[in-house]
Amino acid sequence: METIKIKAGNVTIGGDSAIVVQTMCNTHTSDVDASVAQCVRLHEAGAQMIRLTVPSMAQVDDLRRIKEELRSRGIDTPLVADVHFSSEIAIAAAEVVEKVRINPGNFHKDHDKAREQFARLVEVCKEKGTAIRIGLNHGSLGDRITNLYGNTPLAMKEAVMEWLEMCIENDFYNVVVSLKASNTYVMVEAYRLLAAAMQERGVVFPLHLGVTEAGNGDAGRIKSAVGISALLSEGIGNTIRVSLTEDPANEIPVAQYLADRYDRRLHSTMTSVRIEAGKAAATYEAPSRERLLLDFSCDFGKRLLDKELDDVELLGTYVDDNGNVQVLDGSEYAAYLSDELMQAARRRFYRPEYIACPGCGRTMYNLESTFNEVKRRTSHLKGMVIAVMGCIVNGPGEMADADWGYVGEGHGKVSIYKGKTPLLRHVPEDEAIGKLLELIEGDR
Repeated sequence: METIKIKAGNVTIGGDSAIVVQTMCNTHTSDVDASVAQCVRLHEAGAQMIRLTVPSMAQVDDLRRIKEELRSRGIDTPLVADVHFSSEIAIAAAEVVEKVRINPGNFHKDHDKAREQFARLVEVCKEKGTAIRIGLNHGSLGDRITNLYGNTPLAMKEAVMEWLEMCIENDFYNVVVSLKASNTYVMVEAYRLLAAAMQERGVVFPLHLGVTEAGNGDAGRIKSAVGISALLSEGIGNTIRVSLTEDPANEIPVAQYLADRYDRRLHSTMTSVRIEAGKAAATYEAPSRERLLLDFSCDFGKRLLDKELDDVELLGTYVDDNGNVQVLDGSEYAAYLSDELMQAARRRFYRPEYIACPGCGRTMYNLESTFNEVKRRTSHLKGMVIAVMGCIVNGPGEMADADWGYVGEGHGKVSIYKGKTPLLRHVPEDEAIGKLLELIEGDR
């Protein structure tokens, strides 16, 4: 899909440019030294753009110091300010960084005031050469849009198109758009609807792709690869982030694999496929475990999402992490990967479904270890959707699909949700997982 080109610092997104790989710091932006160190590490790992959270006006100054230190070291990777719930912070941050991410669902609670503040933001961006990402998430659409269209892919498309019209009205085109969801089906459908709507409008902005709150480990990689590859294979998408509840440096190789594959530099290690009665038998000769996992997800994720296939069987070989050749035919590992792919494509659930954000400067607890412990203690709850979210700012909205949620409040306290309703607040962290399990078991 041909898009306009935009600039964020020294990076071009859209048009005939290569797919841009980006990530986000999980340090506290107020900890300038730690944030600089992580930015350096992410730059060295291959990140072409780095985002940092800006939860208060004080962090705008911290962001300036981070940028100055990075530039003094010769690192010119564009920085992105991630802003929620304050249009004034977004306007201030646009003076400092190369790109500002805003969320239409919480830019300003009053829509007329939001339009006014957005015009102010655009003027600053025009003056400074700053790009904007209109970054909408499934769980934070806002009451006005959900009352009109429900919490649906259509609602996501309609909400973003309103803001793109505002960009056009203000003669501002240095804009990237995203419509992320943790549900791969919702995510893919929303982007497809938006791509069609922009083409009909005659102005096609570049798209930032990602499956939000994908989790960690194999499941997070497979889920991300399914959603992102389904769109890239259709020519939709210009920049990507793989959101993992891990060290953000771990996101880069997965995102780079996807960028390389759909810039036509990588080919699948699948050697043959046989399809009978809706089931594919695919044979691989994979040089590594991760390459097998990613190739398999990209080869069949879209076909499963679109219900062109009903199941996939893995055959062939792969080289494990110890350098040994392993046979897939009839193995437990082949069955496990097939189960994970079916779950990621929303076709068959063999375990609980987890929603977990990657963490950022708003997270005030050890998200990764907590998430792993929640997974360990809830692994028997097949089909249940459980969310582990870093902060109260985005947590309740972004876990829109969850049956149960664990949301960090800060200061060692946690809120526990059933659906969108908080059942317990201010629970001490060392008691919170136990309380979550008590509530789940009591409700079954």
